Amino acid sequence: MTTTTTPAIRTGEVLISVDAVSKSFTGAAGDELRVLEDIRLDLRAGEIVALLGRSGSGKSTLLRTIAGLVAPTRGGVRYRGEELRGANPGTAMVFQSFALMPWLTVQDNVELGLAAQGVPPRERRERALAAIDLIGLDGFQSAYPKELSGGMRQRVGFARALVLEPDVLLMDEPFSALDVLTAENLRGELMDLWETTNFPTKAICVVTHNIEEAVQLADRVIVLGANPGHIRAEVDITLARPRDRRTPKFAAVVDHLYGLLTGADPDDLAAGPAEATPISRPLPAASVGGLAGLVEIVHARGGRVDLPDVAAELTFEIDDLLPLVDAAAMLDLLLVVGADLCCTPVGEAFTTADILRSKEIFADQVRGRAPLVRTISTALANSPNGKMRADFFLDLLRRGFSAEDAEQQLDTAVDWGRYAELFDYNTDDRRLVAIPAAPIVHSGSR
Repeated sequence: MTTTTTPAIRTGEVLISVDAVSKSFTGAAGDELRVLEDIRLDLRAGEIVALLGRSGSGKSTLLRTIAGLVAPTRGGVRYRGEELRGANPGTAMVFQSFALMPWLTVQDNVELGLAAQGVPPRERRERALAAIDLIGLDGFQSAYPKELSGGMRQRVGFARALVLEPDVLLMDEPFSALDVLTAENLRGELMDLWETTNFPTKAICVVTHNIEEAVQLADRVIVLGANPGHIRAEVDITLARPRDRRTPKFAAVVDHLYGLLTGADPDDLAAGPAEATPISRPLPAASVGGLAGLVEIVHARGGRVDLPDVAAELTFEIDDLLPLVDAAAMLDLLLVVGADLCCTPVGEAFTTADILRSKEIFADQVRGRAPLVRTISTALANSPNGKMRADFFLDLLRRGFSAEDAEQQLDTAVDWGRYAELFDYNTDDRRLVAIPAAPIVHSGSR
């Protein structure tokens, strides 16, 4: 379509209500791992809602809760006023990984959901072929998934969901496994279909970590924070369709969402750096080299850069770049102002100093502002021989993280602690070892 329209709000009726939903899983130590906390959200007919957040914000878990595939620990989900007791009959899902049955043809894959509903074979065939034609796969109904490109396989995923004519189409990062051009083309075609009067669904809810994708698709963006997942903000996107990402208005919305994703969460600021714990303020998954490189880029460009511009130039996805931003901000090397990154005085000193002075600055910052590094350093200082088993810290971390995330936290702490020359890690006996402070050498010493 080439006509320009405003976002199409059709009936506005509430189709799905998420009412104070929280979700927890049991950790390896038997402790509660909170994934979602007090999520309240309505999905209405005539709108596309994007769930935007970084890794660990629980957005995919929330989508599966809406689909009735994951039961909430507290709260509930209602479809047309009725609380879910199992799979949501008003939804269909499009997955990131296509999730096709390789031994079935395109048509057989599209018919799967209809067969599960007990639809007679003749009607199944007619509806499947119509959906295949709608999504642009006419002529491929007899092909097998291995014969299709990634974009065509995802079209099969769309057809399989749309053939069910769900009230709400749920999409879990449906374009992230595709190359850039294929993803852009498929997004555009989906929007063209959405603007038609015969699109077989009333609303769409899409999970994404791509800010521009959220702005291109959505009428409303739900920004999720992490640890546990919670709603930080809701942003209405009032841009007319079709949306041109080169316009100043589009760029302004992108910048606003970047600011929301990268800015400090008010809940995270409740405790200052000295009071924060390794669980309340986890270490971002960023290496010293990565965060130092980002600080160097900002400093080299005059001390202030536009984050979306840097991401585009470096061809980073948001999930790649944000841990580096978070790490540099945690250590007060960069300051996040809206969608801009600003070099702090400490950051300037860190990136312009010689290697020894840079290490000293880094050591001061991680001791004061990185809770897990501080905890390890303090524990080693109080240990009789300056050594402690890594499992001691992993056991503590597993009270707030999954086993995998606890390992990631420890790996990051070791990387930072080694660079700062605070402690080392012996992989043979899995012990952390304090590094003795180097003696101070006065200028007159020989």
